[in-house]
Amino acid sequence: MTEPRRSAQSGGRAAGAGRPASVAAKAAAIDAAQARPLSWKTVVKRAAVVVVAGVAIYLVLPKLIAVLGAWPRLSTLNPAWFMVALAAELVSFTCNFALQRLALRTRGWFAVVTAGLAGNAVTDSLPGGDAAGAAVQFGMLTAAGFDTDTAVGALTTFSLLGVGGLLALPVFALPAMLAGVPASPGLVHTAVLGLAGFAGFAVFGTILLRTDWPLAATGRAAQWLRNRVTRGRRPPVTGLDQRLLDERDTIRAVLGENWWRAVLLTAGRLGFDYGCLLAALRATGASPQPSLVLLAYAAAGIIALLPLTPGGLGIVEASLSGLLVLAGVHASDAVLATLAYRIASYWLPLFAGPPAYLLFRRRYGRPVRRPATADRAEPSGEGG
Repeated sequence: MTEPRRSAQSGGRAAGAGRPASVAAKAAAIDAAQARPLSWKTVVKRAAVVVVAGVAIYLVLPKLIAVLGAWPRLSTLNPAWFMVALAAELVSFTCNFALQRLALRTRGWFAVVTAGLAGNAVTDSLPGGDAAGAAVQFGMLTAAGFDTDTAVGALTTFSLLGVGGLLALPVFALPAMLAGVPASPGLVHTAVLGLAGFAGFAVFGTILLRTDWPLAATGRAAQWLRNRVTRGRRPPVTGLDQRLLDERDTIRAVLGENWWRAVLLTAGRLGFDYGCLLAALRATGASPQPSLVLLAYAAAGIIALLPLTPGGLGIVEASLSGLLVLAGVHASDAVLATLAYRIASYWLPLFAGPPAYLLFRRRYGRPVRRPATADRAEPSGEGG
């Protein structure tokens, strides 16, 4: 198997050489989806997403109202600790964007930050907004001069790193629990499930990154099953095993020798976000065991991975406030701390999205769709 080639960059220029076939195919699929007119199936799917989001919000509405209803009590927060919470979240987002710079192989900040904030705002404001937010971010990055294939592969890698880091968090609470820190059965079960999930993710990821046969066999099996189910209705799929291997090689190529920086930035993004929650709790006057808060934070983060509502709205408020109570926080303090944390991690970044998009438009103009398969010159890159 031929490893994908990587081009060196200077001055924040995005790489344009060595595009793996699977990433090029994914970029072409995005282009085709953007150009394709709406069909009745697409309308039904989007309507179903809206219905699911509505039902999910309805189910957690009492808890969401309780959290948002704590707004007048924000004046009772310790101002110093609340500022610490905001600063911690700012550092977390900085690590987030630094990780994307690493994946995109650029030195510049402006396009990465503005595209990230704009895409995040779309994701957090629309039901099932992950795809729409990724499309906005993808379009802005390509408009800023980044190679289409590089952008797709980089953002895919970034998402996988985030999931792996989230699953790893219960590992850091294990020493405290072994030392005898009392924990509710709910949090103990959370720790066990988190450890099992992280172990499975680590083992599975290591096998896939270092050996070819499991991924190739999975691709062949999935291809056989898909072709058998859709026989006579759709053209048969071929070469899925090789496309999966190419995708794996893309992840390795994106990280390259900078894997340790990616690990540190992922840890920083999650660590400072967790620090924001701890500071929000201290701002209420509560001082629970940090290890138990870590378990509550990890469990709420894993629940939020389910794209049921925009940005986990309602889901995060309900799960996090309830889990904080299990961690020993008084119910009223848990609700207020959850609100303070969500202001820093959800509402403020959401409101920063439109200004970021306008700043991007001022520098680069309106983002336009670029054909993924068209031959074009080396992009000019984005200036910091």
